Amino acid sequence: MPGPRTRAACFVAAAAMAATVFHAQSRPDLSGRWTSSPDPAAAPADAGGRGGPGGAGGRGAGRGDMGSGWGSTITVTQDAVRLTVEYAFFSRGDLQPPLRFTYALDGSTTTNSVMMGRGIQTETSRVRWDGDALVIVTTHRVPPGVGEGAATVEVTRRMTLESPTSLVVETTRAGVRGGPATTTRTVYRKL
Repeated sequence: MPGPRTRAACFVAAAAMAATVFHAQSRPDLSGRWTSSPDPAAAPADAGGRGGPGGAGGRGAGRGDMGSGWGSTITVTQDAVRLTVEYAFFSRGDLQPPLRFTYALDGSTTTNSVMMGRGIQTETSRVRWDGDALVIVTTHRVPPGVGEGAATVEVTRRMTLESPTSLVVETTRAGVRGGPATTTRTVYRKL
């Protein structure tokens, strides 16, 4: 029969495991198929009649910005250990599969690679929870010979549920060549 110290250690371990499981379960589930919609707080339509956040393609981006960087329709899947974001980047005629990015929810570094242009582009990401917001910090390598200065660029995406049918992605891109960082806000509605 186990002694008092062994029972106490088992109790502490069981309590810690239960707290971890409860904490993981209390996080919002961002899963779903989402499409961007115009943000009423964004800039008014430009001279061409393409509204601010929707632009010509309805990507949730304002004039000249890149929105979330994930496109106008995304599929998010989330389980206890990972979050995956998938979206169509190529047209149907390109015969290419959707782009898929997977992020570890335990805070470990994940690497995603995609074939773009003349080669494979690799990015590394780390994820953390900030209250009910999921924050993904991604570092992109800048190919040799492109621009001057830093060899990497950092992009931070903050994902929050405004409601069960509204996902907000605030994307902050580090400034290029010492310029200021930019932040965009994309609102997705559940399909």
